[in-house]
Amino acid sequence: MTEPVKGPASYFPSIEKKYGRPIAEWKDLIRASPLTKHMELVTWLKTEHGLGHGHANALVAHTLAENNGE
Repeated sequence: MTEPVKGPASYFPSIEKKYGRPIAEWKDLIRASPLTKHMELVTWLKTEHGLGHGHANALVAHTLAENNGE
């Protein structure tokens, strides 16, 4: 039996469904951005791409954690 997904990744299915882009594409956008701070990236996703706060926060948190080897 598999463990349920927890943390930021638990938002991924609803993000893909609501915004029509795969998570890998969102992560690529975040990594390509000149912004580096968590809240700057969240604000950018909200204003430039129309994401809700929770979805933007989950994507940024997960992407930055991956980049930091966490």
